[in-house]
Amino acid sequence: MEQKEEEKKQQYEKYVKEVTPTHNLWLQMLKAFITGGIICTLGQAVLNFAAGMGFDKQTAGSWCSLILILISVLLTGFNIYPGIVKWGGAGALVPITGFANSVAAPAIEFQKEGQVYGIGSKIFTIAGPVILYGIFTSWALGLILWAAGFLT
Repeated sequence: MEQKEEEKKQQYEKYVKEVTPTHNLWLQMLKAFITGGIICTLGQAVLNFAAGMGFDKQTAGSWCSLILILISVLLTGFNIYPGIVKWGGAGALVPITGFANSVAAPAIEFQKEGQVYGIGSKIFTIAGPVILYGIFTSWALGLILWAAGFLT
């Protein structure tokens, strides 16, 4: 009986080893670096173009953000961005384009359920907690800095 259990355990371990994907950390980091670098280079090109058009630094930055978000949402809508994320990993998820993708993807996925119950209720499924905790953390840190100002 005990031998049967041991055999089952070995078979299970063999199965797990077969189906568990192996990853090359250095290759993943290189892909993330390349993907993030391309996104940042595109952003810098937009900034340079806007500066060349005579916009001040803040306006050029706003246009850069808007254009990168637009490109990300369009690529998400055409189901291209998920492939970029699969290849580039964190290099595609960390910048502003990844955040735009996380907002647009649920909206696109649930649009068939209608404007309110689909898009309206699902659009911030992933991004909502990020926004909530980001605002809460900035508020808490601001409160701590404000209180520390009284101590000095």
